[in-house]
Amino acid sequence: MTQQGVRWTTDQVLALAPDAVSRKAGSKLGTAGPWSETGSSDEGTVWGLCKGSGSKPYQTVVDVADASGPAYRCSCPSRKFPCKHALGLLLLWSGGEVAVPTGQAPDWAEQWIAARRGRTQEKRETGSQGAGSADPEAARRRAERRAERVTAGATELEQRLADLLRSGLATAEQAGYGLWEETAARMVDAQAPGLAARVRELGAIPSSGPGWPVRLLEECALLHLLDQGWLHREHLPAALAETVRARIGLPASPAGPPLRDDWLVLAQYDTADPKLTTRRIWLHGTASGRTALLLSYGAAGRAPELALPVGLTLDAEVTAYPGSGQQRVSLGEQFAPPTPTGIRPPGVTTTEAAARYGDALRGDPWLDSVPITLDAVIPTPDGRTWQLADADEDTALPLTPAATSRPGLWRLIALSGGTPVKVFGEHGHRGFTPLTAWPTGPGEAVRLC
Repeated sequence: MTQQGVRWTTDQVLALAPDAVSRKAGSKLGTAGPWSETGSSDEGTVWGLCKGSGSKPYQTVVDVADASGPAYRCSCPSRKFPCKHALGLLLLWSGGEVAVPTGQAPDWAEQWIAARRGRTQEKRETGSQGAGSADPEAARRRAERRAERVTAGATELEQRLADLLRSGLATAEQAGYGLWEETAARMVDAQAPGLAARVRELGAIPSSGPGWPVRLLEECALLHLLDQGWLHREHLPAALAETVRARIGLPASPAGPPLRDDWLVLAQYDTADPKLTTRRIWLHGTASGRTALLLSYGAAGRAPELALPVGLTLDAEVTAYPGSGQQRVSLGEQFAPPTPTGIRPPGVTTTEAAARYGDALRGDPWLDSVPITLDAVIPTPDGRTWQLADADEDTALPLTPAATSRPGLWRLIALSGGTPVKVFGEHGHRGFTPLTAWPTGPGEAVRLC
């Protein structure tokens, strides 16, 4: 049930947009002009008719109280979730009671909501039964066959790395990208997608600028370490062995008891490749203090359906995945829809942030970054790049090259205005990537990604 009278802010609605194009198009529809018969219910349903290019208006309905995050239905042909009409409707709803009054949902909206919530309840009741119906012996045999393929692939990769070092790193520049792509394809055949991804990353290093041989050697060393971890996994501590499995790309299931908390949505952003769109949603447990990561996926060109507005909290259960230092969790039962909050995550200094990344590497040497909230930092220019300077210490963290090229940097600079701000982001060996920021005084979370 939604809290009566509680409506999201504009930033929280736009945080749901699958891309910048949808964000811009949805903003244009966030006015009363194209809309008619709009309404909302205390149960978390928002609906309306939006005039389009055809003779019939688009029927748009959003369930902001859905247990797996906001759910959308629109009669438009768009394949994006949410589409621009759903975003426009939510923006209109965020404006208050005048634009979208409380009322009784029309039949077309009520039927969709009832059917969706019925399916959700059915999945909840039958999910555990379905999970236990698989043949465990067949699953064990499949896992053994895959492990044998991965072992063969890791052994072959070790030989190729040894050949590269024996002939000299300069040969990598002469061979071109084709050699790496062929090796990556062999790792895909070995059912080790994690190894394939790291091999493709190696292929982009030669001729990438000054110092590339050093970077290539470092990445080859990490890849060799991952290979050796797999080949000698029976000698590793259980948690580290699970981390190796995850880095290799083997599937894993959530393990352990679920943790219920009021989870603050810290950040949400997408990364895409030709085959898949991956959405990362960072959560902070307000009671447990735990930082957790939700991953969801969509086919190429389509955004994942799971979307949670940044800056809101949701009362829900999560279950952790195995592995040392792993933050990934699975979202379980959600007891209430996301609601606005004034809670902010506790922060650390820039010195403590660097130490946390170093500590995390002991449990997962292949970790690119860790989630960090920085307290009282000021965005400061540093030559041609930028850094986050600690307001209370003579230290700073450099921003990653990717962060300095995004519009979010200028939003952060404008929010700061030369004064300290609280910033959440990911910190690793390439620097700090800011994702969300809060002003020193009262104010909503500002999304930077």
